[in-house]
Amino acid sequence: MAKKRVVVEFGMGTSIRSRNYTEAAVRAIRDALWRNSLNVAEFFGFPKTAMLIDVEIGIQRPEEVDCEALVGLFPYGTPSISVVKGGLDVPKHGSDGLSVIAHAAIIVSFDMEPAHG
Repeated sequence: MAKKRVVVEFGMGTSIRSRNYTEAAVRAIRDALWRNSLNVAEFFGFPKTAMLIDVEIGIQRPEEVDCEALVGLFPYGTPSISVVKGGLDVPKHGSDGLSVIAHAAIIVSFDMEPAHG
């Protein structure tokens, strides 16, 4: 069997006031997932539990993201979370506050045999 990529989704999430890097990452994942209806499992004849889900989060402080909290967002499939430096920290005018922006890329794959023709 070979891992075959079938879908890529992107999202953005923010933590405007609380400087919460995990919450920004959660919102980026939800942005990618909740505005899309993925029926690819059924299309390929797989159960939804067969989805292999690779998630990459770009955020300015990757070490402050609770990856276990992100895994719990996926109702099915096998998620693998990677957090890298990216996104943006935007200083607030007139204060020492920051608005945190996270970006998410979600790749859905299945283990499937290549087509033989």
